[in-house]
This record gives sequence, C-alpha cells and structure tokens, in this order.
Amino acid sequence: METTALLSCSSYKTTHHSHTPRLTRPSNPLFLSKPKPNFIRAAISRTKKEETVETVKTNLENCYLLAAIKYTGFTVKQFQDLRRSLPESTTLLVAKNTLVQKAIEGTKWAALEPCMKGMNAWFFVHSEEIPVAIKPYRDFQKEKKLDGNDFTGAVFEGKFYGPADFKELETMPTRAEIYAKLLGSLQGPAMSIVGTLQAPARDVVMLLKAYVNKLEESGQ
Repeated sequence: METTALLSCSSYKTTHHSHTPRLTRPSNPLFLSKPKPNFIRAAISRTKKEETVETVKTNLENCYLLAAIKYTGFTVKQFQDLRRSLPESTTLLVAKNTLVQKAIEGTKWAALEPCMKGMNAWFFVHSEEIPVAIKPYRDFQKEKKLDGNDFTGAVFEGKFYGPADFKELETMPTRAEIYAKLLGSLQGPAMSIVGTLQAPARDVVMLLKAYVNKLEESGQ
C-alpha cells in the first residue's frame, strides 16, 4: 500500500493487473517528439558558420589589406606565438575558405578568389603601414623556419597580389617617407613636383594630406 501511494503522486500511472506495480508513460507530447541528435548538431554547426561569416565581415571594416597564409603544418603553440608577435592593428583568423568567400562576395575583397584552396589563416591589416604590418610575420617565418607557410595571396586597394608580388607590398614607402618626399618636392623645382604627380594616386593623396597638415600646424 505504501508503494502504491508514492507512485500515485508521480506523473506515472500504476496498473493493478499484477502484484508488481508497472509504470506506463504519460500521454505527454514532449515524450513523443524528442529532437534528434543529428538535428541539434546541424543547428549548432549552422550557427557557428554564421558567426564566423560575421566575424570576417567585422574584420573587413576599416581593413586596408587582406592576405591568406598557408596554414598547414602550424602547431597550436606556433599559431599562438604568431598572434602575440603581430601589432594590434593586425588580426589573424583561421576560417574555412567557403565561409571567407561568402563574407567577401560582392566586395572589393572578392579578388582574393585565387586563394580559396587548401588551408588558410587570414591576415587582416587595419593600418595604412602595410610593410610594417607584414614584417612581423616575415620575422616569425624566418625565426621558426616556416618557409612552407608563406603568403598565398593578398588584396590591397582592390588589386590581387600573388606570392611573387609581395615584394611590392613589403617595399612600399612608409607614411613618414611619403611626407618627406612631398615636402622635398614642394620646396624643390617644378620638375620635381611633376615627377611626384606621376606617382600612383595613393602616394599623391598622402603627400597632399601631409602638406595640408603642415600648413594647418603652421597656422596657414
């Protein structure tokens, strides 16, 4: 009798056709529609993919250069050390090619299409000082002897740079060098200014910005 009383207080029913009480499931729809584990895993995976795409898009804001680095062979420690060696203006992210491709679709970064193969780590530079941003990775590459983990490509100002073109990015003049060139041109003969104006548009803009800043500082 005591056993029967305890069971009757639960959500289960007791049958009295035998001496041993038998439990039967209540007619609760929750018991009849358990979510399948595969469905749960797929939902979690989809959410993570969406989060990764958004992370890539966020890092593309105010980004000057996006590059891909061959990621195969990196150890976890090497990757952590590399992240610590980079300046604050540079972000290193590991993401699947398909997710990065989805994030850059329809943007100027879509020129990075040739890099969408193999395993890549993605290098976001949020600074105009491109050589300064690239140098820490070159130093790390040399120190750890990671010759096989080179840049597979990059996009800068909408243009794709392959591995053979990186020298051009790494030897770009710094802002200080451009400013000095502008001031020297403006103080020199007219032919010097003409030569400056024949430089790439980006260099000319930066030179003019430097000159305007100098005038503002002097009250002119």
